[in-house]
Amino acid sequence: MDAAEFRKRGKEMVDYVADYLEKIDKRQVFPDVEPGYLRPLIPDCAPQDPESFEDVFKDIEKIIMPGVTHWHSPYFFAYFPAASSFPALLADILCGGIGCVGFSWAASPACTELETVVLDWLGKMINLPEEFLAGKDGQGGGVIQGSASEATLVSLLAARTKTIRRVQSEKPEVTEAEIMGRLVAYASDQVSTSQKHRPGSMGSILSILINCNRENIWMHIDAAYAGSAFICPEFRHLLNGVEFADSFNFNPHKWLLVNFDCSAMWVKKRSDLIGAFKLEPLYLQHHHQESGLVTDYRHWQIPLGRRFRSLKLWFVLRMYGVTGLQEHIRKHVRLSHQFERLVLQDERFEICAEVILGLVCFRLKGSNELNKALLKTINDAKKIHLVPCHLREKFVLRFAICSRTVECAHVQFAWQHISQLATELLETWEPNQQQQQEQEQC
Repeated sequence: MDAAEFRKRGKEMVDYVADYLEKIDKRQVFPDVEPGYLRPLIPDCAPQDPESFEDVFKDIEKIIMPGVTHWHSPYFFAYFPAASSFPALLADILCGGIGCVGFSWAASPACTELETVVLDWLGKMINLPEEFLAGKDGQGGGVIQGSASEATLVSLLAARTKTIRRVQSEKPEVTEAEIMGRLVAYASDQVSTSQKHRPGSMGSILSILINCNRENIWMHIDAAYAGSAFICPEFRHLLNGVEFADSFNFNPHKWLLVNFDCSAMWVKKRSDLIGAFKLEPLYLQHHHQESGLVTDYRHWQIPLGRRFRSLKLWFVLRMYGVTGLQEHIRKHVRLSHQFERLVLQDERFEICAEVILGLVCFRLKGSNELNKALLKTINDAKKIHLVPCHLREKFVLRFAICSRTVECAHVQFAWQHISQLATELLETWEPNQQQQQEQEQC
């Protein structure tokens, strides 16, 4: 493929993606395929001779789309938002076109410096304390990681290295292995991998933060999904106490219209990350390091290489502006409260956690088995898509406002669908349960 054909095919692909997103509500949100569906549809080996773009392109609908879960469908209410927008998609094209591997400032100065600046922009948007910003000569700063889990792991490794060195300086006779064996990490009881289902008591969180600060314990705050809402002043109080933390992250790729992957992470002291991850082989060194004015992001992460991810964040922040992004968040919150009101109007259901942002945790009043059956019925119908969680001992259905294009009508449809399926399930559930109990007694 030469440049001329690339121009032609690129336009075709942009048209295809635009059509896909504009008409995504017409596609079934969850696929019908079974595990292993794809292997029989493609050859066992890669082609020996080149194939045409037309042949590849026609297989998108034939082979790929039948197995796609459509995260951007307005009927997708599972997991969390997977942010996407046209500015971000265009920026990703540019990122791929430039194709730099930004492990150091010298590897592509713009890749490094734009990331430093836009992370300061984003930090100011959520009113992060000044210590977390790079500024012109700050000790802190931001970095884009691949995911919240990655940011949490980076923080844990940095905290481990810092603690080991501190203890060794105080007690030189203690070995690193002995120190490692006594290290402890604590996490909230409401985490699922690296995501919180809902904010806990702000008073207790603040108390934990203050105690960690006093006891010289590294404190990391993961606001993977919720963090985007902090650009709205009415939700910023949920981050109160962050001034006592050592590191903080949230995912613009969840709720801030920046497509995956883009997890923003800040630290108060960049030296804590550099101390844990510094890698200086000769071929990566450059004379600008001596100036003290450059950032080499390979010292802030686990991988060596990195993409020019700040481009899509820069495009989105500029083309939506703070006001446009705030309206996006507020719209989703309004829709979650609309769904909450619909649930509360039906005495068969209950709300299981306070609705604060774009997530509603709800269930039928009754057993966990009943709610598992309801969820299976919903997802088997494939009109909408939901996933569950456990809140203490209860099996709970999660209704997350996800799609950029979701509207009131989609939420209303989803509730009517859930309500109707619940009615049909309850009509058969009690007789079936009674019959099962009688069989067990026999």
